[in-house]
Amino acid sequence: MKKSIRGRLEDNSPNPVDIYVGKRIKLRRKILHFTQQKLATKLGITYQQVQKYEQGTNRIGASRLWDIAQVLHTSMDYFFDNMDSNTANLSPRDKNNEEIFVPTNDDPMLKSETLALVAAYYKIKNREAAKHILRALQAFGKSVCADE
Repeated sequence: MKKSIRGRLEDNSPNPVDIYVGKRIKLRRKILHFTQQKLATKLGITYQQVQKYEQGTNRIGASRLWDIAQVLHTSMDYFFDNMDSNTANLSPRDKNNEEIFVPTNDDPMLKSETLALVAAYYKIKNREAAKHILRALQAFGKSVCADE
């Protein structure tokens, strides 16, 4: 099997994961009513580069994706949320019969709600009060789970 060049498929088409991430960038940009030019200006790049990112034609490095997330007021995981396993499995890599990991909505550690809760918890300056809140949440969770 011929190795792909820079994450592209054997036929030189873009990596399906790059296409998916590009679609998520475009969706978020449109939700915020940003033009490609506005996003490009905030990132210090050309609108043509934004177009290529959105089409998956050009791959996005981690630091650039971080910048895009900051400009679009979202988390990094937003760009990969709800990616189906078919798309993930199409990405060229040496699979060696290993099972692909695709985050599911079942994992609470991957939810933005969990991140918001943790961030709010650590904003509490009074650490003793924070511990009381934590114990109360734990007790509430046990009582709710016991009722189910």
